[in-house]
Amino acid sequence: MESTMKDLRHGATVLDPKGTVGGGVEDAYGEDRATEDQLVTPWTFSVASGYSLLRDPRHNKGLAFTEKERDAHYLCGLLPPTVAPQQLQEKKLMKNLREYQVPLQKYMALMDLEERNERLFYKLLIDNVEELLPIVYTPTVGEACQKYGSIFRRPQGLYISLKEKGKILEVLKNWPERSIQVIVVTDGERILGLGDLGCQGMGIPVGKLALYTALGGVRPSACLPITIDVGTNNEELLQDEFYIGLRQKRATGQEYADFLNEFMTAVKKNYGEKVLVQFEDFANHNAFDLLAKYGTTHLVFNDDIQGTAAVVLAGVVAALKLLGGTLGDHTFLFLGAGEAGTGIAELIALEMSKQVKAPVEETRKKIWLVDSKGLIVGSRKESLQHFKKPWAHEHEPVKDLLGAVKAIKPTILIGSSGVGKTFTKEVIEALCFFNEKPLIMALSNPTSQSECTAEEAYTWSKGRAIFASGSPFDPVEFEGKVFVPGQSNNAYIFPGFGLGVVISGAIRVHDEMLLVASEALARQVTQENFEKGLIYPPFSNIRKISAHIAAKVAAKAYDLGLASHLPRPENLVEYAENCMYSPVYRNYR
Repeated sequence: MESTMKDLRHGATVLDPKGTVGGGVEDAYGEDRATEDQLVTPWTFSVASGYSLLRDPRHNKGLAFTEKERDAHYLCGLLPPTVAPQQLQEKKLMKNLREYQVPLQKYMALMDLEERNERLFYKLLIDNVEELLPIVYTPTVGEACQKYGSIFRRPQGLYISLKEKGKILEVLKNWPERSIQVIVVTDGERILGLGDLGCQGMGIPVGKLALYTALGGVRPSACLPITIDVGTNNEELLQDEFYIGLRQKRATGQEYADFLNEFMTAVKKNYGEKVLVQFEDFANHNAFDLLAKYGTTHLVFNDDIQGTAAVVLAGVVAALKLLGGTLGDHTFLFLGAGEAGTGIAELIALEMSKQVKAPVEETRKKIWLVDSKGLIVGSRKESLQHFKKPWAHEHEPVKDLLGAVKAIKPTILIGSSGVGKTFTKEVIEALCFFNEKPLIMALSNPTSQSECTAEEAYTWSKGRAIFASGSPFDPVEFEGKVFVPGQSNNAYIFPGFGLGVVISGAIRVHDEMLLVASEALARQVTQENFEKGLIYPPFSNIRKISAHIAAKVAAKAYDLGLASHLPRPENLVEYAENCMYSPVYRNYR
């Protein structure tokens, strides 16, 4: 992606960072350095005791407080006499959650739990990740954002609106935590495939950071969700009496650019050089510009462009074991040429370039994109947005996806269009006409926006397709055989990637770090997974997967001279695992 950003950055590169290294994160009370059996003190502004301790989500253990702790911390009489260990609490909560029939009710119950008992929330999420991931992340988080105004109970991050123009630094100082390592920020303009949800997009940063902790081990106190509220163009929200954001049309142009610049400047001033700022669900026209503008001055990462690209590349690399051949032997066709589609395409081209030792300009020719106007070809170049221009290859104009499949004869079909039901029966049958075993990746979220379902892919391809999607689908039985669809979920990459950045003290993100993250994920797919048709490993192993990804990312940051935590640890996998937050209850003095 550095190659596509070069013109926008006027030749600047992340390997020549601007600015000085400052800030950093200190574990002031030594909690993260302590082993699980060491005693720690439940500090807040003072030692939390009695009623205040039960109302402090970071230190509250509910019925798990021992009789000795109850005596020491003035809890006698404030709790029933029973002592219930964390495992029993977890068992009870999972039983209660499973009794809810509506996913949004489960989401709200989990958010309530996070607000009263942080460690139990993360223990629940880590131990039941495959069951709860669709609740705290896609697809349920999409519905939560749509209804955020109605279900809003307690602020879970910072809301920075145009009303705070000129004083954003002061607003950042209102957040009680000082040692922030990861910020996920959105302006709510393109939430999943749901469009402009304005201020109600906060559900996305909250959900992403829950996964940074649960899957990547970044401690919760070091995570900060932020929503930039510059208005919304969603008329339905503007008329909704329960809408919680600014009731005005979106700011654009110079006003928007100046506001974001004030925000990025304030973040660096308040938290230092090493805070990772993840841009989330910004519209195409802003996402690329923000990544290009701040990539050489800040530690920034765009999950929709870079995270999606890394996880899809990992799936493609793993799928080669089933498809045969090398990356350079395959032809790619994308439906969707926005930030996700072009980001994925560019990372695939970079990996192909690395493998075949050819210029990226050459490897791009193996990759074709279709947008709303048809196949992107040379004759359209003058009218294309800058991020689409590298994909305008010489070919006759083709108006639709079916025509493009027949003309290009791809071996791999990838959907990032945000439009559901676009991989039709005719498209999949045409793809299978040219391929014995095609790879179909329907990546758009939520489930309703998926280009096709798992059942459609397997049925229409007569069981020949290798399939992965952005949202989860149940296993499908076709002609007596059970097919297990893979989920090309960004949660495979960004938590481990973020952990790798944090433990190395990286000051910039480089494409090489994304490539090694993809390769590390692809290597985690076992033969047993392949036999089920899976091209991604099960989420049940996600913390171990994240540690391996973090180690590779950190190693690359050291190799590139972008790491600031010295000396370099000898065993980075072991170091990453030791740095991970543990949700197990601590024993109090």
